[in-house]
Amino acid sequence: MAKKTADLKEQERQEKVSETVSKTDQFFRENKKTIYTVLIALLVIGLAIVCFYKFYYQPKSREAVAQMYPAEANFRSGEYELALNGDGNVLGFSQIIDDFGAKAGKDVYFYAGVCELQLGNYQAAIGYLKKYNGKESILKARALGCVGDAYTGLEDYKEALSYFDKAIAVGDNMFAATYMLKAGVVCEQLGDNAKALSYYKTIKDKYPQSMEGYDIDKYITRIESNK
Repeated sequence: MAKKTADLKEQERQEKVSETVSKTDQFFRENKKTIYTVLIALLVIGLAIVCFYKFYYQPKSREAVAQMYPAEANFRSGEYELALNGDGNVLGFSQIIDDFGAKAGKDVYFYAGVCELQLGNYQAAIGYLKKYNGKESILKARALGCVGDAYTGLEDYKEALSYFDKAIAVGDNMFAATYMLKAGVVCEQLGDNAKALSYYKTIKDKYPQSMEGYDIDKYITRIESNK
């Protein structure tokens, strides 16, 4: 009895398998043209992507990187106007962005933003720096800090403070003292001396060996003497 039941179950399983195979075969025969069309379309799209990357994107990226070298050299020399706008012979960061976007790398937005900041073009600096999304913590913190500097230049101290706080959170190292000091100064501009004092005392306690740490007592004394 048990054997007969097992045989019946096996027979039912085989019938279900046969039915499934039959339906699959029927579906393929009925939709063969459509299936082939879709497969060919996918193949064409795949080849188009490969060709675009190999014959357009990669050459453009190499050209963009090559254009970055003289702009970066001018940046390191402190020639911010030249680094940003070029001189007719070499491109500046703004032109590289217009022509190539981020093909030269994400840092192009950082460089352009710092140049605009140094030239006093605060709104333009913010626009570039907010497009920078690098992952390296020190550079990311610096970009956020520069946005804070730009908002400080625009006298939007509340927004400046939010970006200095973001820079502190990202760059939790010796460089954080720089952003803490700027945050404290901005707090004083906002009339929040208690919060400014907390930034200054954090510098004194956590980063006494930083450049900011050497002079921080004068900031603390100035606030405490006015209480």
